[in-house]
Amino acid sequence: MSRIEKTFSALKAANKKGLVTFVTAGDPSIEVSLDVLKNLPASGADFIEIGMPFTDPMADGPAIQASSLRALENGMNMKRTFQIVTDFRAHNDNTPIILMGYFNPIYAYGCEDFITDAKKAGADGLIIVDLPPEEDEELRVPVQEAGLDLIRLITPTTIGTRLQTVIKNASGFLYYVSITGVTGTKSANIEEVGAHIQEIKKHTDIPVAVGFGIKTPEDAQNMSQIADAVVVGSAIVDNMHQNQNNENLTRLISNQVSALKKAV
Repeated sequence: MSRIEKTFSALKAANKKGLVTFVTAGDPSIEVSLDVLKNLPASGADFIEIGMPFTDPMADGPAIQASSLRALENGMNMKRTFQIVTDFRAHNDNTPIILMGYFNPIYAYGCEDFITDAKKAGADGLIIVDLPPEEDEELRVPVQEAGLDLIRLITPTTIGTRLQTVIKNASGFLYYVSITGVTGTKSANIEEVGAHIQEIKKHTDIPVAVGFGIKTPEDAQNMSQIADAVVVGSAIVDNMHQNQNNENLTRLISNQVSALKKAV
């Protein structure tokens, strides 16, 4: 089994829900982002999403947009993002790493080279926000051949035949975008999300993680009742930005993640 499968299997066996945390590679600096990443598993993160900085992250709200720009100003690029994953793997061979971003930088890098380098660095899966199922064969086929997961996004408007299209060829887990909007801006209606996830689970056994709009331990607790995992990104990124000059930043993030994990 892959790291992602093993982690979900262990969570299910323990009757627990997963916590997925998001950090942008290179924000607020390359060194600090790596230090935070290294401490996330011990703080309670079951899965880690690493944002690949991009100039036009259209699905991301102000917090993550700003973090991408700061990372790029710090000199982050794809090779340095892979190096962060490699450095993390030198200390942790168990926690799944999912690279999240947009297709333009991957296309510019070259799909085959990107997949080769992502696999070599120790990544387990990809979430490519702006790559719809109808257009993803160029990336999906070599990703699957390399043994990585291409994690698909599902939104509140994904219903009927569209749901079947998205589920087909998905692996790892399904990322449920709980709001119609960008990250970190508004909260979801838990009743509506719960009903839709129940419908999704009628069609697939792939775990479902809920993200977008989950900021507090209370939010995380509520969503954990209806999903297999919850994703927290903007709240962590914003906390890192607000405390970027604090020498105890890593501990502050660890405390935040611990509170979120306790809630789920």
